[in-house]
Parts: sequence; structure tokens; C-alpha cells
Amino acid sequence: MLRVLLYEWCCSGGADAVDREPIAAEGRAMLEALARDAVRDDSLAVTVFDGGVAGLDLPRGVRRLQAPAGRGLERLLAESPNHDRVILVAPETDGLLATHLAGVRAAGGRLAGCGERFVALTADKQATAVALAAAGVPVPAGRLLAAGEPIPAEFHRPAVRKARAGVGCDGLRLIREDLRSDLREDDPVAEGESRLEAFVPGASVGVSCLCGPLGVRPLPPMRQLYTGGDQPRLVGLERFDQPAAADRGKALAIRAIEACNRATGDPEAAAGWVGVDMILGDREDGRADRVLELNPRLTTSFVGLSAMFDGSLVRAIIDAADGCLGGRGV
Repeated sequence: MLRVLLYEWCCSGGADAVDREPIAAEGRAMLEALARDAVRDDSLAVTVFDGGVAGLDLPRGVRRLQAPAGRGLERLLAESPNHDRVILVAPETDGLLATHLAGVRAAGGRLAGCGERFVALTADKQATAVALAAAGVPVPAGRLLAAGEPIPAEFHRPAVRKARAGVGCDGLRLIREDLRSDLREDDPVAEGESRLEAFVPGASVGVSCLCGPLGVRPLPPMRQLYTGGDQPRLVGLERFDQPAAADRGKALAIRAIEACNRATGDPEAAAGWVGVDMILGDREDGRADRVLELNPRLTTSFVGLSAMFDGSLVRAIIDAADGCLGGRGV
């Protein structure tokens, strides 16, 4: 049997602050979905890293790996070499994902995930946009803002500002037409570098892809549902049911991942699961579509997609990273 360790940063004790609650909820949902999915495959011996989250709902047959408070990373590095594959989920914020991936690899663990160069590129929203634009992949017009720099009065509104190195909606802010500056004392994004970009109308869609030596395999696109207001939050996902636009989204996701692979100098840098967030506009020729960012790790789309997958999606992630044909589709 293949020994698989499932690790999610929030559930290891990494997200215990109030301002991390939205990320923690998504992290827990992903870890529970990973465990439920993995036990579908009898060839996998599944261990879940449990940092003491109350009421963590795991299926039968899963081994729990406990860690003392504050020693999650230390225990992860010690245990990683004892497993055949590690699937690791952590936010890009503050270099957390890159640090954990590098640590596991240095400790001798074998990850079913992206290479360090791909993570470094895609964790930087500004660098990602530049790399995509250079490859002819459409992105919103935008620019980098230094820490504390006010938004230029001439920049078109509505606009979106987000942390240069962030995750999900963490720090995302909509800049309205009537707002000349968004620098406020209660706005932590202004304290660090951020990306300012034009707001793009259309359907907010995530396309998750299985990646590896055999190429990029897109899964069914998911529509992302957000709250309203100036600081939107993701509240749900549903299958995107517009076939023609969905096909455009899949093709755009492949282009985006391949462009980032080339930018790293490694055609196989993307491995395992990569999520591509985009806006699909109302033009059938795709000229209103824009790629927003890439996520070099498991995303919340896994929760919905695993329920639709015929077989184990965890097994498919491992097979894709290893360059094997496996895993039935949706």
C-alpha cells in the first residue's frame, strides 16, 4: 500500500488568530474532504496530521498523527520521510507554503506537489501577472503598489487591490469609483506591497488542474460565489454550467500553467494540483476573459470536485505528479 500523509496548515494549529478564521474554515473543509476522498482507494494507507482541532471529522480507517501545540512543523518534518507521498496544504502568505514544502523536501519527504520555482512565481501575484502577460495570456491591467503608497488618482475605477503575497480573499479590497484613496488605519494590506488591478466584470471561475510530466489536465470549472461589499469573501462554489465558456476556461487554465512552467525554466514545475482563478466575460471569442492568479496548492474547489469524481481524486493527484495515467474522471 502507498502510505500517504495529509497535512493542512490551519488544522496543524497554524490559524488560531481571529483574523485567520475564514482561512481556517476553508482549510478544515479541505482536510476533511481530502481524508474522505483518500479512503475510497484501497491502495492508500492514509494518515492525517491532526493538530488538535476540536471536532475534526475524519472517516474510519484514517490514522491520526498528533502533534504538541506549537510543534506542528517539527513533527511534520520528522514524519514526512516515513510516508511514500505527502500532500501539503498551506497558504502562500508570509512564505508559509514555500517554507513547508522546502522543509519536507529537505527532510527526505516526497511531495505530490509543485516545485519550489513554480511556487515562488505563483505566490507573487505581481510576478505571475507579468509572466502571464509576457506569454500572451490575458490578465487585468495593473501595477505594483509599494507599502504605504496611495492609489494613483488616475488609475481607473472600479479597481481591486490585493496583497502581493496572499491567499484567497485575505486582504482583498474593492476600490469604488468614488474612492480616491483606500489607505486606512484599519487596512493591513496597505502596510505591505500589493497589486492594484482593474476590476473585470464577468463570471468568477476557478479551474483546477492535475499537473505533471504528462501535461495539464483541467477538471470541470467551478463558479465562485462571493459576498458583496468592499471586502468580499468566498461563500460557496457550484459547477459552472455554461459549456462553451467552460471550455474556454479550461483552455485558458492550460495556457496559464504552461506559461508559468516556461517562466520557471522547468516544463514540469507544476505538479499535483494547481488552481487557476479567472474571470470569464460575455464575449464568445474569449477576448473579455482574464486570468487573475494561480494557486500552487490544493484549493477549496477540491471539496466540490471530489464529490463528483469517479474514484479517488487524491489518487489522481498523486498519479499526475508521478507522471502516471490513473484516476477516472468526472
